Amino acid sequence: MSNNFVVEAEHREGNGTADSRRARHANKVPAVIYGAGKENGNLLLDHDALMHKLEVEAFTSAILEIKTDKGTDQAIVRDVQYHPYKPRILHVDFQRVSATEKLSTSVPVHMTGLDVAPGVAVGKGIASTLIADIDITCLPANLPEYLEADMSALEIGESIHLSELKLPEGVEIASLNSGGDDLAVAAILAPKRQGEGLAAAAEAEAGDDVDVADVEVDADAEAAEAEAGDDVLASDGGEPSGEG
Repeated sequence: MSNNFVVEAEHREGNGTADSRRARHANKVPAVIYGAGKENGNLLLDHDALMHKLEVEAFTSAILEIKTDKGTDQAIVRDVQYHPYKPRILHVDFQRVSATEKLSTSVPVHMTGLDVAPGVAVGKGIASTLIADIDITCLPANLPEYLEADMSALEIGESIHLSELKLPEGVEIASLNSGGDDLAVAAILAPKRQGEGLAAAAEAEAGDDVDVADVEVDADAEAAEAEAGDDVLASDGGEPSGEG
Protein backbone atom coordinates (compact mmCIF):
# COMPACT_ATOMS: atom_id res chain seq x y z
CA MET A 1 0.00 0.00 0.00
CA SER A 2 1.27 3.49 -0.85
CA ASN A 3 2.11 6.25 1.60
CA ASN A 4 -0.74 8.22 3.15
CA PHE A 5 -1.12 11.75 1.82
CA VAL A 6 -3.64 14.31 3.04
CA VAL A 7 -4.66 17.15 0.71
CA GLU A 8 -6.38 20.12 2.28
CA ALA A 9 -8.86 21.74 -0.11
CA GLU A 10 -11.73 24.19 -0.15
CA HIS A 11 -14.81 24.17 -2.32
CA ARG A 12 -15.14 26.84 -5.01
CA GLU A 13 -18.40 28.08 -6.44
CA GLY A 14 -17.35 29.47 -9.83
CA ASN A 15 -15.76 27.25 -12.46
CA GLY A 16 -15.26 29.63 -15.37
CA THR A 17 -12.04 30.92 -16.91
CA ALA A 18 -12.20 34.20 -15.01
CA ASP A 19 -12.71 32.37 -11.70
CA SER A 20 -9.73 30.10 -12.38
CA ARG A 21 -7.56 33.09 -13.29
CA ARG A 22 -8.46 34.87 -10.04
CA ALA A 23 -7.69 31.70 -8.08
CA ARG A 24 -4.24 31.40 -9.66
CA HIS A 25 -3.46 35.03 -8.90
CA ALA A 26 -4.26 34.20 -5.26
CA ASN A 27 -1.72 31.33 -5.40
CA LYS A 28 -4.47 28.72 -5.55
CA VAL A 29 -4.83 25.77 -7.92
CA PRO A 30 -8.27 25.04 -9.40
CA ALA A 31 -9.15 21.36 -9.23
CA VAL A 32 -12.02 18.99 -9.85
CA ILE A 33 -12.94 15.76 -8.10
CA TYR A 34 -15.29 13.19 -9.64
CA GLY A 35 -16.30 9.53 -9.61
CA ALA A 36 -17.63 6.90 -7.16
CA GLY A 37 -21.21 7.77 -8.01
CA LYS A 38 -21.00 11.25 -6.46
CA GLU A 39 -21.44 14.68 -8.00
CA ASN A 40 -18.42 16.44 -9.42
CA GLY A 41 -16.86 18.93 -7.03
CA ASN A 42 -14.85 22.05 -7.81
CA LEU A 43 -11.95 22.62 -5.43
CA LEU A 44 -9.18 25.08 -4.64
CA LEU A 45 -5.77 23.93 -3.36
CA ASP A 46 -2.79 25.83 -2.01
CA HIS A 47 -0.30 25.98 -4.88
CA ASP A 48 2.95 25.72 -2.93
CA ALA A 49 1.73 22.90 -0.69
CA LEU A 50 0.59 20.92 -3.72
CA MET A 51 3.86 21.55 -5.55
CA HIS A 52 5.81 20.11 -2.60
CA LYS A 53 3.62 17.01 -2.58
CA LEU A 54 4.07 16.48 -6.31
CA GLU A 55 7.84 16.48 -5.81
CA VAL A 56 7.36 13.12 -4.04
CA GLU A 57 7.09 10.38 -6.67
CA ALA A 58 4.68 8.30 -4.58
CA PHE A 59 2.10 11.11 -4.49
CA THR A 60 0.79 10.39 -7.98
CA SER A 61 0.44 6.65 -7.33
CA ALA A 62 -1.13 6.83 -3.89
CA ILE A 63 -4.64 6.85 -2.45
CA LEU A 64 -5.07 10.44 -1.24
CA GLU A 65 -7.35 11.84 1.43
CA ILE A 66 -8.99 14.98 0.00
CA LYS A 67 -10.23 16.95 3.01
CA THR A 68 -12.75 19.78 2.72
CA ASP A 69 -15.27 21.42 5.03
CA LYS A 70 -17.84 18.97 3.64
CA GLY A 71 -15.89 15.83 4.56
CA THR A 72 -13.16 13.56 3.24
CA ASP A 73 -12.92 11.67 -0.04
CA GLN A 74 -10.41 9.04 -1.06
CA ALA A 75 -9.05 9.74 -4.53
CA ILE A 76 -6.12 9.36 -6.89
CA VAL A 77 -4.46 11.97 -9.07
CA ARG A 78 -5.81 11.50 -12.57
CA ASP A 79 -4.22 14.48 -14.32
CA VAL A 80 -2.00 17.47 -13.58
CA GLN A 81 -1.69 20.42 -15.95
CA TYR A 82 1.44 22.56 -15.75
CA HIS A 83 2.27 25.95 -17.24
CA PRO A 84 4.22 25.46 -20.49
CA TYR A 85 7.38 27.18 -19.23
CA LYS A 86 6.80 28.47 -15.69
CA PRO A 87 7.06 26.24 -12.58
CA ARG A 88 3.34 26.59 -11.96
CA ILE A 89 0.49 24.10 -11.63
CA LEU A 90 -2.59 25.16 -13.60
CA HIS A 91 -5.17 22.48 -12.80
CA VAL A 92 -5.57 19.06 -11.16
CA ASP A 93 -8.09 16.26 -11.68
CA PHE A 94 -8.83 13.87 -8.82
CA GLN A 95 -10.81 10.65 -9.25
CA ARG A 96 -12.62 9.25 -6.25
CA VAL A 97 -12.09 5.57 -5.49
CA SER A 98 -14.31 2.97 -3.88
CA ALA A 99 -12.89 0.36 -1.56
CA THR A 100 -14.87 -2.37 -3.33
CA GLU A 101 -14.18 -1.37 -6.96
CA LYS A 102 -10.98 -1.99 -8.90
CA LEU A 103 -9.24 1.10 -10.18
CA SER A 104 -7.01 1.62 -13.20
CA THR A 105 -3.93 3.77 -12.82
CA SER A 106 -0.21 3.81 -13.56
CA VAL A 107 2.73 3.29 -11.20
CA PRO A 108 6.47 3.76 -11.77
CA VAL A 109 9.04 0.99 -12.24
CA HIS A 110 12.02 0.76 -9.86
CA MET A 111 15.06 -1.31 -10.75
CA THR A 112 16.56 -3.31 -7.87
CA GLY A 113 19.60 -5.58 -7.51
CA LEU A 114 21.85 -3.46 -9.70
CA ASP A 115 24.70 -3.64 -7.20
CA VAL A 116 25.02 -7.41 -7.75
CA ALA A 117 23.85 -7.71 -11.37
CA PRO A 118 26.71 -9.37 -13.33
CA GLY A 119 26.13 -7.09 -16.30
CA VAL A 120 26.73 -4.02 -14.13
CA ALA A 121 29.07 -5.21 -11.36
CA VAL A 122 31.37 -7.17 -13.71
CA GLY A 123 30.53 -6.12 -17.24
CA LYS A 124 30.24 -2.40 -16.39
CA GLY A 125 27.00 -2.26 -18.36
CA ILE A 126 24.46 0.53 -18.18
CA ALA A 127 21.06 -0.13 -16.60
CA SER A 128 18.22 1.45 -18.56
CA THR A 129 14.50 1.75 -17.86
CA LEU A 130 12.60 1.13 -21.10
CA ILE A 131 9.08 1.71 -19.71
CA ALA A 132 8.92 4.23 -16.88
CA ASP A 133 5.28 3.73 -15.82
CA ILE A 134 3.05 0.65 -16.00
CA ASP A 135 -0.76 0.67 -16.22
CA ILE A 136 -2.27 -1.61 -13.58
CA THR A 137 -5.64 -2.58 -12.12
CA CYS A 138 -6.29 -3.39 -8.47
CA LEU A 139 -8.43 -2.59 -5.48
CA PRO A 140 -7.45 0.65 -3.70
CA ALA A 141 -6.15 -1.29 -0.69
CA ASN A 142 -3.67 -3.14 -2.93
CA LEU A 143 -2.33 -0.14 -4.83
CA PRO A 144 1.50 -0.31 -4.80
CA GLU A 145 3.80 2.68 -4.71
CA TYR A 146 5.86 1.15 -7.53
CA LEU A 147 6.57 -2.13 -9.34
CA GLU A 148 9.93 -3.82 -8.79
CA ALA A 149 12.14 -4.98 -11.65
CA ASP A 150 14.70 -7.37 -10.15
CA MET A 151 17.89 -6.93 -12.20
CA SER A 152 20.16 -8.97 -9.90
CA ALA A 153 20.74 -11.89 -12.32
CA LEU A 154 21.00 -9.97 -15.58
CA GLU A 155 23.98 -9.98 -17.91
CA ILE A 156 24.72 -7.37 -20.58
CA GLY A 157 22.06 -7.51 -23.30
CA GLU A 158 19.43 -9.12 -21.07
CA SER A 159 16.15 -7.54 -19.97
CA ILE A 160 13.18 -7.85 -17.65
CA HIS A 161 9.74 -8.14 -19.26
CA LEU A 162 6.29 -7.22 -17.99
CA SER A 163 5.52 -10.82 -17.05
CA GLU A 164 8.65 -10.96 -14.87
CA LEU A 165 7.83 -7.97 -12.69
CA LYS A 166 7.15 -8.66 -9.01
CA LEU A 167 3.45 -7.95 -8.56
CA PRO A 168 1.91 -7.45 -5.11
CA GLU A 169 -1.14 -9.53 -4.29
CA GLY A 170 -4.23 -8.43 -6.18
CA VAL A 171 -2.35 -6.32 -8.75
CA GLU A 172 -2.63 -7.02 -12.48
CA ILE A 173 -0.89 -5.46 -15.47
CA ALA A 174 -3.58 -4.02 -17.74
CA SER A 175 -1.88 -4.64 -21.09
CA LEU A 176 -1.15 -8.32 -20.35
CA ASN A 177 -4.76 -8.88 -19.26
CA SER A 178 -5.97 -7.53 -22.60
CA GLY A 179 -3.65 -9.75 -24.64
CA GLY A 180 -0.91 -7.18 -25.21
CA ASP A 181 2.73 -7.97 -25.92
CA ASP A 182 5.09 -8.95 -23.12
CA LEU A 183 7.27 -5.87 -23.54
CA ALA A 184 10.74 -5.36 -22.11
CA VAL A 185 10.63 -2.98 -19.15
CA ALA A 186 14.31 -2.62 -18.16
CA ALA A 187 17.61 -3.82 -19.61
CA ILE A 188 21.37 -3.77 -19.13
CA LEU A 189 23.08 -2.20 -22.12
CA ALA A 190 26.67 -2.64 -23.23
CA PRO A 191 29.01 0.16 -22.14
CA LYS A 192 30.51 2.49 -24.73
CA ARG A 193 34.03 1.56 -25.74
CA GLN A 194 36.78 3.84 -24.51
CA GLY A 195 37.61 6.45 -27.13
CA GLU A 196 34.41 5.80 -29.08
CA GLY A 197 33.16 9.29 -28.38
CA LEU A 198 36.46 10.89 -29.39
CA ALA A 199 36.57 8.91 -32.63
CA ALA A 200 33.04 9.99 -33.51
CA ALA A 201 33.90 13.62 -32.77
CA ALA A 202 37.04 13.43 -34.93
CA GLU A 203 35.05 11.89 -37.78
CA ALA A 204 32.44 14.62 -37.53
CA GLU A 205 35.14 17.31 -37.50
CA ALA A 206 36.80 15.77 -40.58
CA GLY A 207 33.41 15.76 -42.30
CA ASP A 208 32.97 19.44 -41.47
CA ASP A 209 36.38 20.21 -43.02
CA VAL A 210 35.40 18.41 -46.22
CA ASP A 211 32.09 20.26 -46.38
CA VAL A 212 33.81 23.61 -45.92
CA ALA A 213 36.33 22.77 -48.63
CA ASP A 214 33.53 21.78 -51.00
CA VAL A 215 31.72 25.05 -50.31
CA GLU A 216 34.87 27.05 -50.99
CA VAL A 217 35.47 25.22 -54.30
CA ASP A 218 31.84 25.69 -55.34
CA ALA A 219 32.02 29.37 -54.49
CA ASP A 220 35.18 29.85 -56.58
CA ALA A 221 33.58 28.02 -59.51
CA GLU A 222 30.45 30.15 -59.35
CA ALA A 223 32.52 33.36 -59.27
CA ALA A 224 34.51 32.27 -62.32
CA GLU A 225 31.33 31.33 -64.17
CA ALA A 226 29.72 34.67 -63.38
CA GLU A 227 32.80 36.56 -64.57
CA ALA A 228 32.78 34.60 -67.84
CA GLY A 229 29.11 35.40 -68.33
CA ASP A 230 29.75 39.11 -67.84
CA ASP A 231 32.43 39.02 -70.53
CA VAL A 232 30.01 37.39 -72.99
CA LEU A 233 27.30 39.97 -72.30
CA ALA A 234 29.79 42.78 -72.75
CA SER A 235 30.83 41.43 -76.17
CA ASP A 236 27.15 41.23 -77.22
CA GLY A 237 26.42 44.80 -76.26
CA GLY A 238 25.07 43.96 -72.82
CA GLU A 239 21.81 42.40 -74.13
CA PRO A 240 20.94 38.76 -73.56
CA SER A 241 20.29 36.73 -76.72
CA GLY A 242 16.71 35.80 -77.49
CA GLU A 243 15.03 33.28 -79.70
CA GLY A 244 13.93 34.66 -82.98
